[in-house]
Amino acid sequence: MQSFKQPSTIIVTCSKRIAPFLEKDIAGLGYKIKRIFATGIELSGTLQDCIRLNLNLRCASQVLYSLKSFVCKDANELYEQISLIQWESIIPTNGYFSITSNVDNKTINNPLFANVKVKDAIVDRFRDKFNERPDSGPELDKTVINLFWKNDNAQIFIDTSGETLSKHGYRRIPGKAPMLESLAAATLLASNWDIMSPFINPMCGSSTLAIEAAMIATNRRPGLFRDNYGFMHILGFRDEFFEKEKQTLSDQIKAVPGLKVIATDISEDAINISKINAVAAGVADLIAFDVCDFKETFVPENAGGIVFFNPEYGERLGDEIELEQIYAEIGDFMKQKCKGYTGYVFTGNFNLAKKIGLKPKRKIEFYNGKIDCRLMEYDLYAGSRRENKNI
Repeated sequence: MQSFKQPSTIIVTCSKRIAPFLEKDIAGLGYKIKRIFATGIELSGTLQDCIRLNLNLRCASQVLYSLKSFVCKDANELYEQISLIQWESIIPTNGYFSITSNVDNKTINNPLFANVKVKDAIVDRFRDKFNERPDSGPELDKTVINLFWKNDNAQIFIDTSGETLSKHGYRRIPGKAPMLESLAAATLLASNWDIMSPFINPMCGSSTLAIEAAMIATNRRPGLFRDNYGFMHILGFRDEFFEKEKQTLSDQIKAVPGLKVIATDISEDAINISKINAVAAGVADLIAFDVCDFKETFVPENAGGIVFFNPEYGERLGDEIELEQIYAEIGDFMKQKCKGYTGYVFTGNFNLAKKIGLKPKRKIEFYNGKIDCRLMEYDLYAGSRRENKNI
């Protein structure tokens, strides 16, 4: 039986450029960060801590619990080292497991070969001891084992998440070219939104940004919407701690009187999809949806909130020539209707960003998949810039 109270190294992974916001996410739960790297955070904790992290984190991909680190030069050494782990205390004999990996070793041409060696080592140990073995395959809905192997250094983990945490579980219909939920949350954490002031999201699409904003404001966590994780299929898992943590998620939801989240789109289908997703997330009554051209979006005056655009940028949707006019109109809208607000435009097309006609205060680096993107931040002064400086 695997002890859920045994401390070890925990690696929480994320997409590139999200680690600084994942750090805030983890630190906000009271954990001490040991190391930050390009695609994740290292800390120490138990499998119980992994349960808490899985339920709470907004910006994470996987929560990995280390079983063993070892020197490994080739596939034979990999098999030998993996064979020494007491898998019978981790994986049920009648269970199911899968292998994922990140491999960079000169002796391995195909990472899937390393996966097979790990699988073989586990299966052979079971056969030797019990003359039977758990099933294995590609599905990530049961016990998941992860191998990290770079040069001669290897580490084997239990992937306590299983399916990625990047999808938060409430999105019933994705819509066209949606922003991944973990990325949306990271961009919101990167903004200067104070939660109390309005959040305006013109051109909202399926409203991932608006929904994540409402979730952050009311402290709704992604674990509210998911009931299956990798940790649930480890020997020693007990429902009691998990159910207690799930109840904590419900208990910590807070009301925010006067919260204004406004999401608009010219597409009636997009707004219908948005409403379905918002209902699933439990925030439908917190978002004011409207079908209109973005230039007609209602912006409360003198409220000092943020207006956030995630327009098409010509990589997957739309034509760049047509988008030039749209980006110019976005700039005009922010200058004319959003005075006193902070403007944000998330884009992967820097030439189109120039058409906005405003000088960004900050350019925050992100990736959307493999697309190099920026979150552009604009101060939208209520008066002239000179007048504001003299206040």
